[in-house]
Amino acid sequence: MKISQILPNFTQRGIQQLVINDRKLGCIEQAMENLNSHAKTWNIVTISKIKGPLSAEIIRQALDIIQHRHPRLNSRIVRLRNVLYFQTEGTAKIPLRIVRKVLPEQWQEVVKEEMNQSIDSNKYLMRAVLVHIHSNRHENYLITTGHHAVGDGLSSMRLHSENLTYCQKIASGNPINLVPNLPVLPPVEEILPTWTKKLTGKISTTIFLLQLGLKKIWHQPQTLGFEKYVPIAQRSCDIIHSQLDPDLTQKLINCCRQENTTVNSALCAVMMFVAANNIAKKKGKDIRLNCLSYLDLRRHLESKISDEQMTVLASSTMEFYTIRKNTSFWELAREVKQNFEANIQGGDMFKMILVAKHLINFSLTYPKQVAATVSVSNAGRVNIPHIYGKFELEEISFLGSHALYAGMFITHASTFRGKMLLNFVLSEPSISRQNMEDIVNQFISYIYHICNLNVEPKLTHI
Repeated sequence: MKISQILPNFTQRGIQQLVINDRKLGCIEQAMENLNSHAKTWNIVTISKIKGPLSAEIIRQALDIIQHRHPRLNSRIVRLRNVLYFQTEGTAKIPLRIVRKVLPEQWQEVVKEEMNQSIDSNKYLMRAVLVHIHSNRHENYLITTGHHAVGDGLSSMRLHSENLTYCQKIASGNPINLVPNLPVLPPVEEILPTWTKKLTGKISTTIFLLQLGLKKIWHQPQTLGFEKYVPIAQRSCDIIHSQLDPDLTQKLINCCRQENTTVNSALCAVMMFVAANNIAKKKGKDIRLNCLSYLDLRRHLESKISDEQMTVLASSTMEFYTIRKNTSFWELAREVKQNFEANIQGGDMFKMILVAKHLINFSLTYPKQVAATVSVSNAGRVNIPHIYGKFELEEISFLGSHALYAGMFITHASTFRGKMLLNFVLSEPSISRQNMEDIVNQFISYIYHICNLNVEPKLTHI
């Protein structure tokens, strides 16, 4: 089935729709384009491991359909009179590259390439790579790189599911009915709660930004720091992929339930313990840290926005902690959970979206400053099908290309088919891959001891 059989010819109404889809970028969208163009960073890379006879022709047709369906994927970013706009006219097709690799783990090489290449946003806002594995002709990896102004981790993984749904129909020869366009979303600032737009909300947000700065000055959190410092333009990303098998994943979930905390809070606590242990090798005293943890705004908005709608609806919270030799791991995890819940109750995740542009500009202006000690982005259980006719989705995960974030310990987690997949991102040369691999091994070891031996991690260098 050809794409011309699926997509209708544009009528006058269709042309009018294109104009309606065009709009000025919001503040957070502008910040993401600034990062893409100046620091080749913060784009969302999504990886699917797919079993089945997936061909370039099938993927090409499916990509054309989803680009037609999602208004922002059918857009590009243009600058008119020094203002950035989404524009539909002139948008190129989502580029598709075909790569052949000998070994399955070589998909990580392709991801590294994608992480270190900015998106040509005046042409398109997403690109794709289909990786075929020579050793198993029915093993494939679909890797997409999406502009963070038009998507986040959750919507990008849902997009992969949607893409496979169309691949299934195309491969089976079933007719595809007229594909409707999804609604066009306004800038995220416009769909936040009403109180954020009032004068009191703007004052509250300004105070929040000042308090965040004062907390950082007061606590002076320690970080992994720089093994070697280079300017932002010379930094590059790399990925270290790890997994928790279904048994260990379930044990971690069970332990968190027993200890009255969440998996996300436990991941934050493990990250901080590992970071503190490595910092303590040099410091040998109590370690002050800060933790950046991301969350999905869809669950907290008055307006209902589905997971499949492409936009940036990920926000974050930042909290400060001190780890001492006698600090209890589970007490720290519960403290993270309590702070996380308090931040949600106080609306801090909305304020964080509104101040994000200022925080990003600060990082670009002061590249020797490290934003946080650790960063955790946990999508949780990815609730999408794994069977699509002839195709089986075996694994799916995501990451952000955080070249800007040097000196940090960063992970992106997702749980699919009972298995947790973890993508650790490092900014080189602030830390070497060898040292980060050692830190990741410590992370996995901590989780194993917590879940299998019921042993709480302790700092060994204080």
